[in-house]
Amino acid sequence: MIRRIVSYNINGIRAASGKGFACWIKEEKPDILCIQEIKIQAGQVDKATFENYGYNTYWHFAERKGYSGTALFTRDKPESVQYGMNIREYDIEGRLIRADYNDITLICVYIPSGTLGGIRQDFKMRFLGDFQTYIGNLSKIKPNIIISGDFNICHKPVDINRPETHKKSSGFLPEEREWFDNFIQSGFIDTFREFNKEPEQYSWWSYRADARAKNLGWRIDYLLISESLRARLRSAGILNKVNHSDHCPVYAEMDF
Repeated sequence: MIRRIVSYNINGIRAASGKGFACWIKEEKPDILCIQEIKIQAGQVDKATFENYGYNTYWHFAERKGYSGTALFTRDKPESVQYGMNIREYDIEGRLIRADYNDITLICVYIPSGTLGGIRQDFKMRFLGDFQTYIGNLSKIKPNIIISGDFNICHKPVDINRPETHKKSSGFLPEEREWFDNFIQSGFIDTFREFNKEPEQYSWWSYRADARAKNLGWRIDYLLISESLRARLRSAGILNKVNHSDHCPVYAEMDF
């Protein structure tokens, strides 16, 4: 059974809803929608709209108001859902949801940004190390893993505009890219690059300097799958015409 999985950093669900986000979901009809940066708390959730579209919804809120957070909308009800990595400094920011479906485990993750530098870049690098440990341990008991989310890293020069100008920018630092290399080599596939090797394929654009219109973007949103799932991957792409955020959705179609 083919399932369409979409990952989307919406940069605030209330702001995105004001730009037609709910109508887009109704038209797009993803089987599984993984959302990052929801920026709301429990009392602000409009679950009914999405449930009326046929989704089971799961939310991991940040303790800080108007910040971070993740959500999962899924037509198929998971066997189990877990929130966070059991590490408080990350979990209070609502950065991860895990859902188990038969022999597949799905992760929705929002990896921290380090653009403020200093403490937050250090926080990001700690998160990356702990996330890799978490996934490594999980893969020993759940070998078929799909990871969807905003990684806040451009993996290769082809994934960023004018790479020579960003060598000292968080999101394209050598140590971040080295981490991504190691993560992929641990047994994962970048689904988009299985189908599209072209440059200028981005999922995030700054709001400044008319960057989106000029396509001066970064590819920082990914759907990664375990090597064991390679034969079950059917397609993957970037929905770069969808515009409710400074990001756009990315998708993969998998045989579940």
